Amino acid sequence: MNEFDKKAAEWDKSNMHLERAMTVASEIIKDIPVKEGTKALEFGAGTGLLSFLLRENLQEITMIDNSDGMVKVLREKLEALDAENMRVLKINLENEDYKGDRVDLIYTLMVLHHVSDVEAIISKFAAMLNPGGHLAIADLYPEDGSFHGEGFTGHRGFDTVALSALLEKHGFTGVSHRKVYAIDKKISDSASKKFDVFLMTATLQQ
Repeated sequence: MNEFDKKAAEWDKSNMHLERAMTVASEIIKDIPVKEGTKALEFGAGTGLLSFLLRENLQEITMIDNSDGMVKVLREKLEALDAENMRVLKINLENEDYKGDRVDLIYTLMVLHHVSDVEAIISKFAAMLNPGGHLAIADLYPEDGSFHGEGFTGHRGFDTVALSALLEKHGFTGVSHRKVYAIDKKISDSASKKFDVFLMTATLQQ
């Protein structure tokens, strides 16, 4: 059982998780020209907070995640809401390939810093998108390691210039980024700290 399996049942009870997803959803709609018939995919969907906020704007959403706990919660929510234009797949994209049809939009929220090989995932995103499709990444700016604390083996946020260059290397154009949210997180019994979140968007060249 991984950390997200343990957190899945309580995830949606966090006001911060919901507020963060609402903010990022509204900013994605501002930045990306979502057309009628747009098919989307969320990488690391968790309990689907972001996708449920975007579902009225999109024709079809595929949500992928590798946590059994998160996928279980997500499937229960889909069944309860009868969300016919949404589906969930348990896939570890770091080790497996996505075998579905190409999509017009891929988005991900606070997931990329958990990925070991970021360039490999960016390359997969490019292969999963239709030419002219869009990518939206919301994640942390560089931080000192206190966001997750000791023992975390992922990335301590991202340098947006370096991440932009990586997207361009794999065929993305029009890369832009800006701060969209700040997480106020308790880092010890007596201290809290703000961690800024960026939204980076780009278009796969045609």
